Amino acid sequence: MTVNQDLSILSLISEASVLVQLVMALLAGLSLVSWYWIFRKGFQIRAARTQTAEFERDFWSGGDLNALYQSASAARHHAGGMERIFEAGYREYTKLRAKSHDHDAIIEGARRAMRATYQREVDDLEAHLAFLASVGSVSPYIGLLGTVWGIMNAFRGLSSVGAATLAHVAPGIAEALVATAIGLFAAIPAVVAYNRFAHDIDRLSIRCESFMEEFSNILQRQLR
Repeated sequence: MTVNQDLSILSLISEASVLVQLVMALLAGLSLVSWYWIFRKGFQIRAARTQTAEFERDFWSGGDLNALYQSASAARHHAGGMERIFEAGYREYTKLRAKSHDHDAIIEGARRAMRATYQREVDDLEAHLAFLASVGSVSPYIGLLGTVWGIMNAFRGLSSVGAATLAHVAPGIAEALVATAIGLFAAIPAVVAYNRFAHDIDRLSIRCESFMEEFSNILQRQLR
């Protein structure tokens, strides 16, 4: 890059070395994929919160558990996580109650069924969060690799210049720093989204765990 060349962002990217351009392309790809999962996870967690609130309202309204179970079974593929936990627990409860008179075994079986469904629901909510965490932690270092390489090229170019000035080295350093900027652009939204989603999932998990304990107590009282 010569001294009098344009220092616009597009010009810096187009004139960068091949390795720096590859780093920029990789970071841009990571950023696009992370934004895809940010939006998808955002909608998924928002829907999970809404469905959980609706089911809690229906459950604590004092309706018949059998009717609630039939409704949950009919809408199993469209139900929220807490509703599927209820459906799994009540199904196991009714099955064991018809076969056994051991109250402790019945409640323990219902709890195991709810715990297994709960774990599947949490795993589904947490899917791809590790990717966002990886993008957030690795992107700045990938950008730094491109920056270091670009600065090395800029200083190597000074060997062919008789009188080195800032005007000679500035374009090369500028194009190298673009890689760092793109790395930060990819990392910051991923880190913010990861922290937000992890917090929301933890809150949903606590609500589901509390529900399982309260529902187990209700089933235990029904056996008396």
